[in-house]
Amino acid sequence: MRNTRAPQGKRQFRRWLCQALLRAALVIALVTVAVFFLIRLVPGDPAVMVLGEHAAESSIEALRGRLGLNLPPSQQFLRFLQNVFLRGDTGESIKYGVSSRDLVLRFAPVTLLLAALVSVITLASAVLLSFLAATHRDGLFDQAIRVLPAFTQGMPVFWTGLLFIQLFAVKLRWFPAGGVKPGDPGMLYGLILPAVTVSFGQIPPLVRSLRERLLEVLDADFVTTLRAAKVPRRIILFRHVLRNAVAPTLMLFSVNLSYLIGGTLVVEQVFGVRGVGKLLFEAISNRDFPLVQAVALYCAVFIVIISFLSDLIVRRIDPRTRA
Repeated sequence: MRNTRAPQGKRQFRRWLCQALLRAALVIALVTVAVFFLIRLVPGDPAVMVLGEHAAESSIEALRGRLGLNLPPSQQFLRFLQNVFLRGDTGESIKYGVSSRDLVLRFAPVTLLLAALVSVITLASAVLLSFLAATHRDGLFDQAIRVLPAFTQGMPVFWTGLLFIQLFAVKLRWFPAGGVKPGDPGMLYGLILPAVTVSFGQIPPLVRSLRERLLEVLDADFVTTLRAAKVPRRIILFRHVLRNAVAPTLMLFSVNLSYLIGGTLVVEQVFGVRGVGKLLFEAISNRDFPLVQAVALYCAVFIVIISFLSDLIVRRIDPRTRA
């Protein structure tokens, strides 16, 4: 008789997938509630903040009606949920007079490209430095890699950006000082220095985590067996050691993803990059709270999606996490 039951591995994956999707949906729901209420907990009337204290009362009431601020908080929240989950609409920008969703999507490609560059530079540098440190254990290079992060990780990202602009843009003239906009021909080249700035603070914890894990795997019995079998060193390191050591580092990277996105938004302001971060700071300066809501919500959804994909990759490359 033919067995129609799904294999144990597939059942485990389906159960994990359902749990992961449920967690992601719960996080997005909580973020949606927090984004709505935290902005409204700020003291003051948003309409007065936008128009000014000396604006006519009729203008203030008209803006309140346009933004739905004259409704009870419960009705405002229900309208917000309907617009977000049924129409994908996060409200109309007060300053620009267009959909905040369209504004975020217009500037998102620059920010996504910057975040991708940061991720590539961070992971590539962490793997390279960790390999050099682990394969030269207790040597001069290993000591330097273990000591330097204590200084670099404590530097604020905006301060690092200003130093890099002064050194690499003003003095050496290797990179532009900033001003990257969507559609610029040299956009990728112009984002290298901002990406390095964000990576500067993200690399140290990954290097420490991956180095410790590499040392554990290098001392494992199966590595000794592979060496005794005369397996080439590069195959041992990259096919066996790295695969067994990289999973915790990827999990740490996904946990630190919110800091990476936050650093990206700050660096956009420092380098004058016309991305979502620049848009967010302008929205805060102009008290454009629908636009602030939109940026916060879309960034949270992006972080949840990337974290889910990171967990999926870790589960794929490390069978021990499937238990």
